[in-house]
Amino acid sequence: MENSDYEAKHNILVRELAPECTLFLKRDGSFPLSAPCRVALFGNGARDTLRGGTGSGDVNSRNSVSIEEGLAEGGFEVTSKKWLDAYSELKAERRKAWLKELRRGVKGIRGIAVLMGAIMPEPDYDLPIDYDGDAAIYVLSRISGEGSDRKPVRGDIKLTETEVRDILALNSRFDRFLLVLNVGGPVDLSEIMEVRNILLLSQVGALAGNILSDIILGISCPSGKLTTTWSSVDDYQNIGDFGDKDETHYKEGIYVGYRYFDSIGRKPLFPFGFGLSYTRFGIECKGFSVDGTVVNVTAKVENLGSFKGKEVVQLYVSIPSGRLDQPYQILAAFTKTRSLDKGECTDVNVSFDLADIASYNSSKESYILEKGDYVLRLGNSSQSNSVIGIVSISGDATVRKARNVLGDSGFEDWRPASVPAVEILDGTPVIDVDASVFETVVTRYDREYEIDPFIHGLSDEELCHINIGRYSKGPLSVIGNASRKVAGAAGDFTDVLVPKGFPQITMADGPAGLRLNRKYFIDKDGSAVGIGNDAIQILADFIPGFLIKLISLMGKKPKRNQPVHEQYCTMIPIGTAVAQSFDVELARKLGDMIGSEMDRFRVDIWLAPALNIHRDIRCGRNFEYYSEDPLLSGKIAAAITAGVQSHPGRSVTVKHYAANNQETNRYGSNSNVSERAMRDIYLKGFGIVVRESDPKYVMTSYNLLNGVHTAEHRGLIENVRRDEYGFDGVVMTDWIVGGMQGMGKYGGPVSTNIAKAGGDVMMPGSENDYKTLLEGLRNGSVSRKQLEINATRMYRLARMLAEAQRSLD
Repeated sequence: MENSDYEAKHNILVRELAPECTLFLKRDGSFPLSAPCRVALFGNGARDTLRGGTGSGDVNSRNSVSIEEGLAEGGFEVTSKKWLDAYSELKAERRKAWLKELRRGVKGIRGIAVLMGAIMPEPDYDLPIDYDGDAAIYVLSRISGEGSDRKPVRGDIKLTETEVRDILALNSRFDRFLLVLNVGGPVDLSEIMEVRNILLLSQVGALAGNILSDIILGISCPSGKLTTTWSSVDDYQNIGDFGDKDETHYKEGIYVGYRYFDSIGRKPLFPFGFGLSYTRFGIECKGFSVDGTVVNVTAKVENLGSFKGKEVVQLYVSIPSGRLDQPYQILAAFTKTRSLDKGECTDVNVSFDLADIASYNSSKESYILEKGDYVLRLGNSSQSNSVIGIVSISGDATVRKARNVLGDSGFEDWRPASVPAVEILDGTPVIDVDASVFETVVTRYDREYEIDPFIHGLSDEELCHINIGRYSKGPLSVIGNASRKVAGAAGDFTDVLVPKGFPQITMADGPAGLRLNRKYFIDKDGSAVGIGNDAIQILADFIPGFLIKLISLMGKKPKRNQPVHEQYCTMIPIGTAVAQSFDVELARKLGDMIGSEMDRFRVDIWLAPALNIHRDIRCGRNFEYYSEDPLLSGKIAAAITAGVQSHPGRSVTVKHYAANNQETNRYGSNSNVSERAMRDIYLKGFGIVVRESDPKYVMTSYNLLNGVHTAEHRGLIENVRRDEYGFDGVVMTDWIVGGMQGMGKYGGPVSTNIAKAGGDVMMPGSENDYKTLLEGLRNGSVSRKQLEINATRMYRLARMLAEAQRSLD
């Protein structure tokens, strides 16, 4: 079936933008090719190309283009189809046996949920690769996803022995050999560093094959940069732990990613911010200035190569250590050039406010800039930059007074014994800044909220319904697919008060686009009902076949001559890939495109963007998230938010708030994190989004923070998000379902505690959650005033969204 006009338009946009999300890790000049040719194609991702990760980040688009298909459409002749056929057969047999063993003994929804996201390690194989061609391509894929973490073993983060063997053999045999990485996060390339050409294609959505073909032929030029440090698995920090079912200790503190590598002087295989394209650039500082507290740098960028392309200019700062230890450098600002022809030059400006790089001092409960020299470093990666100047602050400055409200981690953060010295050449320009220019913002906590008269007049029962989502008793609520208004959408807020004028709000999962049913019909009750198994694909591999058939039989079906409607959505690159563009305008365009599909399918809220930090490369859900750096994460999320919310009546939900950095026992794992690390690393991006783009919704995470469920954490929700960041929207929970909670040491969150903490709505909720909340209201464990405050936020925002949409109808 052919794409509709909007699908065609959106696919063109993704195909145009996606190359900016890709990058070469290595290249020797043998690509691009001048014309299509005969190519020997190998690897687990050649035919089964990955569009993205598993779980809620998937999108039910109309079709996908594998790399094998994309090369054929681009005019290439694939000479190794017999190898691809043989590998597909072998992989299918191995997967069938793996699933049979995996399902053994699994009972109930809790058992199925535990298996969600489980990944089969790639198998070894013994298939000949003696195929000819003018060039050879090996596509290495790695899947990861919601519900399961990656492992530092062969077939996952490490390459299998046969992958290593064949990649090295092809690199030696072919003059033109390209290793393509169709992965959602780092893989250990230490065994194959002699390979001459490595392209990080990443997982760029449904058109990956077309996008790669365009890159190989030089129709488009990669211009991305790494948002996460790539190295051998043994090189990453192991100071903090990872993957314990109950307790995870972030003992590494602020030394995450490149902050760790740079501060101990360890050189990774490929550093943060690194990326090669078909051309090369020169970056020259033309000068810098300070206007009040804002640092401005002007740089000249010149295309020194023979291809058109774009460059990312990155500005780092080495902050002086005093009472607080500091990493070697942090990213303070970045910008991407327009496309430059060979030999073309352009000037760019990068700037940042010194107050934005202040560090949190928990002993003083303040964000501070300490007296000393702030060294500016300009370049195109964390390893490739040079000192261009110094901003010298005359004394200590407090830029915000706050409170320690996030709990006790139970340990002192690690700090390096010493950090490599910053080399400063004689004659480096210095600009003095008097500490008195910094204003001190004093946070006002526990403010009073206005209660809407409509809400004040509701009954206790009605009030409790607003604080709980629209729940159902079927399995679709469990997997986030329970909307009545939009088939396949994750869920709705309550509809109990619709007759009284309280609009019902519908939300769809993300973050790679809208996850909806492809086809649906409207039943006699006016509900949108999905057709087929789209609703359970998130768990399909782990549900026995008979149960899938039973769920299908239980579902409603359209009657003869009843109209069937379509709602195909566009899949964008995974979050990590979008951030690899280092291009906020690109991110805004993708957000705008998603907003237009929300308009089309009447989706009010998109459950994205997700901007948890890449703390550890083993986190299975990192592909949804942007970076190990909070500034980059926040800026990209803010741009996507702005794009979506440029459509009146449409909103995002920033998630998962917060310290959601592993999938192992995600429903009950306790993240133990210091106040400083939370504020300087894990919460900073969330603050950037609020201040720059005003998202209307935020979603808490499943995990606990320092012993308190994030959904029940008033310090996190009320004090930091609302009082400090200025958030005035609605806070919802992630999908809390009784049968999936309380796995391990800690019990699940409770509706009364969520409401008391300032959480506005528990999703999707259940009859038991509603009754618990009503009983809590009656016995005084939660006040009516707090429920009215929560409900007022829900009501006013729902009215605002509904009125904005009506104005366009």
